[in-house]
Amino acid sequence: MLDIARIMDSLPHRYPFLLVDRILEVDGDRRVVGLKNVSINEPFFQGHFPGHPIMPGVLIVEAMAQTGGVLMLSALEHPESKVVYFMALDDVKFRRPVLPGDQLRMEVEVVQHRGSTVRLSGKAFVEGQLVAEAGMLAKVVDR
Repeated sequence: MLDIARIMDSLPHRYPFLLVDRILEVDGDRRVVGLKNVSINEPFFQGHFPGHPIMPGVLIVEAMAQTGGVLMLSALEHPESKVVYFMALDDVKFRRPVLPGDQLRMEVEVVQHRGSTVRLSGKAFVEGQLVAEAGMLAKVVDR
């Protein structure tokens, strides 16, 4: 398990764009499970949407991508000297809204690994229900 301090050691993201609160599982270099606690205090809820707050789908995908980034960097010897760039998204689907008070569970798996490029499959759940999924292509580069 990785707490927020360890996540911040690997990812360059910071408030308000760090969208992973905890890593629950890392299965070698194949799979990772992360959590995002969705609070009404998130800055995006001011405008999305007033009186009807819904987490933007693009930020759900970003949370999955950041979770995958933790997985990719955890396999490296010096992750602090690298950064993950996402190159493509495929088959993005949103199944239901994510609301304040929800806990987003992101499950990301490596589908294919070629050199510094990795194809990932991500799924996001709230209370066991699938809320979003996406295929992602990413590359590890020097910072």
